[in-house]
Amino acid sequence: MLSFVISLTSLAILVRIVANPLANVFQKQLTGLSAEPIFITTATYGFLSLMCLSFVPLSSLSHLTEDFWTNMLICAVLSVLGNVFLVSAMKIGDLSVLGPINAYKAVVSMFVGLLLLGEIPTEAGLAGIVLIVVGSYIVLRQPDQPTTFSLSVFKRPDVRLRVLALLCSAIDGVFLKKAIVASSPETAFSYWCLLGFVISLSWVLITQRARCTDQLRILWAQRATCLFLFLAIGLMQVSTNIAFDGTQVGYALALFQTSALLSVLFGYQFFGERYILPKLIGASVMVAGAALIVVLG
Repeated sequence: MLSFVISLTSLAILVRIVANPLANVFQKQLTGLSAEPIFITTATYGFLSLMCLSFVPLSSLSHLTEDFWTNMLICAVLSVLGNVFLVSAMKIGDLSVLGPINAYKAVVSMFVGLLLLGEIPTEAGLAGIVLIVVGSYIVLRQPDQPTTFSLSVFKRPDVRLRVLALLCSAIDGVFLKKAIVASSPETAFSYWCLLGFVISLSWVLITQRARCTDQLRILWAQRATCLFLFLAIGLMQVSTNIAFDGTQVGYALALFQTSALLSVLFGYQFFGERYILPKLIGASVMVAGAALIVVLG
């Protein structure tokens, strides 16, 4: 039984590592064809909600505790915001740059622990922060720019949006873990989809109703890409829930960061993005820093 759990968890982590940058590829392709982030997000949640209602027994979605509902609702709100920020960043930025920035999630988690739990970072944790900062500088700097380090790169709209997205996802992961503990990975995934759809659809109806017809036409015309996106997001979230249920969140998050390397390669393969070798080096440094923080920090 133990070997099965270990193998299932390992498989889930591997799927998560591949599915995340693949989903980013499809999101960027759709935004390049004038699809808006909130409509992409709503369509994704809507499709996954239909899948859940088709395959998940309704009996497993009832008799849930107040603790589950509180954590799941907070998680869903943050997840919708994070997805919209992420797709908005993909619309205007390079995948090979925005993917590695996700390693800053480990830094965010460390500071949340410091502020809310009084957890003092270890030497390994501080070394991890240094590595992430250095790695991000390598990833973000263009060869034709001055070599002096500057935090001005974080004024770029795509980078700011990506940082907002990772802030949301870093925090919602805590509430997702609590919701999984209070129910099951399948139940938490189902409500992640259903609540996400309700929240994002409400956003559309309140702020973007006039654009629904045009956006639906764009998404229908690109239905194959949409289907690949829906499947990638579904696999990513299911594998995340299984990984969180089967191992410590810190270890899972450390391994998730290796998807940054795939993001750089996919940026080159699908969008012809440049300066790939320095970005691979920088992403590797950031992955090492994230691992130090979440495993040893």
